[in-house]
Amino acid sequence: MPFINASITEFVEVLSSKSPVPGGGGASALVGAVGIALGNMVGSLTVGKKKYADVEQDIVRLQSTAAALQARLLELIDEDAEDFEPLSRAYSIPKDDPTRAEVMESALKTACRVPLEIMRVCAQAIDAIAEFAAKGSSLAVSDAGCGAVCCKAALQGAILNIYINTKSMTDREYSQSLESEAAALLAAYSAKADEVYALVSSKLK
Repeated sequence: MPFINASITEFVEVLSSKSPVPGGGGASALVGAVGIALGNMVGSLTVGKKKYADVEQDIVRLQSTAAALQARLLELIDEDAEDFEPLSRAYSIPKDDPTRAEVMESALKTACRVPLEIMRVCAQAIDAIAEFAAKGSSLAVSDAGCGAVCCKAALQGAILNIYINTKSMTDREYSQSLESEAAALLAAYSAKADEVYALVSSKLK
């Protein structure tokens, strides 16, 4: 059964088990999906309110974007599990097998694809949440702040799932290119998420 069709209880139970998937990548994707869903909640509580009529079209546009990002992050939960399978098998190859190094290198690269995609999507999610926080209903602004925190956590979790694989790669040029993009995303969008959190906190105090 795809993990996105599991109940919350089932997902968390498997996450805490010996099963190699889901792991940190899938968990990061889920946390990111929760984050952007909270942003979209702000939109849902804003549309139709006379007080926010002047920004309604912006909010409707943001909701469409948020729904697509949420769906993509949920897809990435299962894609991460699928991409980890080759690496899981590679680790079981005997160390004296002459094919091991090549198979391992390919599997390590495959295992980095989804965490980097999670980071890219969460960056877009933080952009959307920032706009929800600035334009959305003041009654739901705390949800925008919570959403930004979730997406920042997803960024932080995803980059660790890149680093644990790039450190074992022999293709240093490739690994460094991945690390460079991931680090840039983390720096820029952790800062933006912090700005959203600070804005929300200032509105609530």
